[in-house]
Amino acid sequence: MTRRTEWPDSVDDTSSAAGDAETRNGRRGRRGREDGGGPSSSRAETGPPRTPEEQARAICLRLLTGSARTRKQLADALHQRGIPEEAAEEVLSRFEDVGLIDDAAFADAWVESRHHGRGLARRALARELRTKGVDSALIDVAVGRLDSEQEESTARELVDRKLRATRGLDREKRLRRLAGMLARKGYSEGLALRVVKRALEEEGEDPELLEQHLPEA
Repeated sequence: MTRRTEWPDSVDDTSSAAGDAETRNGRRGRRGREDGGGPSSSRAETGPPRTPEEQARAICLRLLTGSARTRKQLADALHQRGIPEEAAEEVLSRFEDVGLIDDAAFADAWVESRHHGRGLARRALARELRTKGVDSALIDVAVGRLDSEQEESTARELVDRKLRATRGLDREKRLRRLAGMLARKGYSEGLALRVVKRALEEEGEDPELLEQHLPEA
């Protein structure tokens, strides 16, 4: 006697069971999402930690989104966040290769902005760029774009803005205050005194009396 294998109503029963499971899962999924959870957040919480290189890339991109940075600035930031040196160097070199880090362009833009915006002289600009880790050769090129005539012209503009505020002071105080302002912006003593003396003479000060208050060479 041949035994007949009885198959369950496979298609209908399986489909029905799957449908029931989907319905149950759908309800659970909706409840999970309503509660702020759900499969996606669960996977994110239990996902593998990012590699040091991935962390370094994320940190650099976030910092560069705000403003341009030098390689040294980014390297310092990665070090402070505990990124291993090897991973940091790999990411920084890659960013340089694709032009996301460009210290030469940074130096040029810094000189342009700080000279015209704040009136800083070459000496002050070079000092600022050194604190940001820019290579000396790149600094020389960037600040070299400012010639002596441009620097003196900017110094005179700065003095002209401050002249009115010094009126009423005696001759020596005016001379020293204006020259001191230029010195703080990186101008040499000789250039500062020359520019201030000329501005005061044009205002009517006696050149010989001004000479008496100039520092001895």
